[in-house]
Amino acid sequence: MSVFARLVEHLADLLTPLFHASAAAAAIVLFTALVRLLVHPLSRAAARGRRARAALQPKIDALRARHARDPERLQRAVLELHAREKVSPLSGCLPGLLQLPAFFLLYHLFSSTTIGGESNSLLDHRLFSAPLGGRWADALDDGGVFGPAGLVYLGLFALVTTVATVNYRRARRTTAAQPAPVTGGDQVPGLAAVTRVTPFLSFFTLVSVAVVPLAAALYIVTSTAWSAAEQSLLYR
Repeated sequence: MSVFARLVEHLADLLTPLFHASAAAAAIVLFTALVRLLVHPLSRAAARGRRARAALQPKIDALRARHARDPERLQRAVLELHAREKVSPLSGCLPGLLQLPAFFLLYHLFSSTTIGGESNSLLDHRLFSAPLGGRWADALDDGGVFGPAGLVYLGLFALVTTVATVNYRRARRTTAAQPAPVTGGDQVPGLAAVTRVTPFLSFFTLVSVAVVPLAAALYIVTSTAWSAAEQSLLYR
C-alpha cells in the first residue's frame, strides 16, 4: 500500500503542471492505462482465441449431429477437439482477472484513512470539486445531484452510459451470431436467459461507479472505455 501510494503521489507530482489540483485523478487514469497496456498482449491472444473458436464451430456442429443421442460422448469429443486444435474456451477471461489486483489495491488505498501508520494524504486530492476518497452518496449529501461534486459524477455517469451502450450493441451482435455452446448435447438449462441478460451487463458499471470511491470509479471508467476501444480494433 505504501509503495503504491508513493507511486500515485509521484505520478501526480509529474502531472501537476498540466492538471493542477486534479493531478492525482489524472495519475489514476494514467495508471489504469498502463495496466491495460500491460495486459494488452493477453487481450490480443483472447481475440485470436475467439476467432479460433468461431472457426471451430462447423466442426462442433458436425460433432453435435454425429453424437446427438450421446451427450457424454459429444462433450468429450468437443473437449478433445479444443485440445487438439489448442484452443482454450477460457482464454478470454485472463485480461479481466489480471486487472482485479490493481483495482482492489486502488480501492483499498482510497478507502483507508491511514497508510503505514500515517495519515493518508491521497484522500485530500480531488477531481475538480469531488474528493477521490468520496462516493456518490457523499456528493449527494454535499450539494445534491447538481452540486459541484454531483456534477462530476453526472459526467462520469454520462461517459459510462455512452460506453455501455456501445458495448451493449456489440454484445447483442456477438450473442446473436453465436450458436448455443455444447456442454452435454442440449443447451445448458437457463442458458437462454443468461444469453439474453449478458448484453445488459455493461450497464452494471453504473452501479459500480456509484458505490466505490471516486478513485476506484475512475479506474473502472478508464478501463471500460479502453476495453470498448480495444474490442473495436481487435474484433472488427
